[in-house]
Amino acid sequence: MTISRFLAVTLGLALHLGAHAADFTVTSTDIAPGQTLAHAQVFQGFGCTGGNQSPQLSWHTAPAGTKSYAVTLYDPDAPTGSGWWHWSVFNVPASTTSLPAGTTAATLPAGAVQGLNDYGDSAYGGACPPPGDKAHRYQITVWALKTDSLPLDQHASGAMLGYMLNANALGKAQLTGLYGR
Repeated sequence: MTISRFLAVTLGLALHLGAHAADFTVTSTDIAPGQTLAHAQVFQGFGCTGGNQSPQLSWHTAPAGTKSYAVTLYDPDAPTGSGWWHWSVFNVPASTTSLPAGTTAATLPAGAVQGLNDYGDSAYGGACPPPGDKAHRYQITVWALKTDSLPLDQHASGAMLGYMLNANALGKAQLTGLYGR
C-alpha cells in the first residue's frame, strides 16, 4: 500500500468514526442549551439558596463499543485557576441511557459511583458563582467509555477522573447551561 493510499484510508476511517461520535447527544428536561439553570439546580450553601438537585439527563446514539458511561458537571469559569467540579458519576452501565432529576448515590444504577465534587462531597453540588460575576457556563458532559469500569471510588477528584475519562473516551456529548448572580 502506498503512503498516499494509507493516508486516505486513515483519514476516511477518522472521518467515519468522527461522524458517529457527532451523533452522540445529551438532552435534559431541566436544562435548555445556553439558557439559565433553574433554581432546582442551584447549590444550597456558600450564599446560594437553591434546591441543589441534579438535572434529568438522557443520552442517545452512543458510539459503537461503548461499555460504560460517565457524567460530569464542570464550571470552567470558576475563579480558581482550575475550574470547579460540581458533579461526577462514573461506571454507569452501558444499558443505562438516562438519569432522573435528583439522582443520589442511593438511586444510581448498580455499580455506578459518584465522585468527589469541589464542595468536598461525593454528591451533586449545584451552581453557585460569586455574586457579580458574569454568568458561568455549567458544562454537562456524558462520556461514552471503552471500559466497563474505571478503577476509582467515591473519593476520586475531578482531575483524576478527567485523566481516566480522556484515556478511555470513545466519544462525548455535551450540554451547557448558564447561571450568574
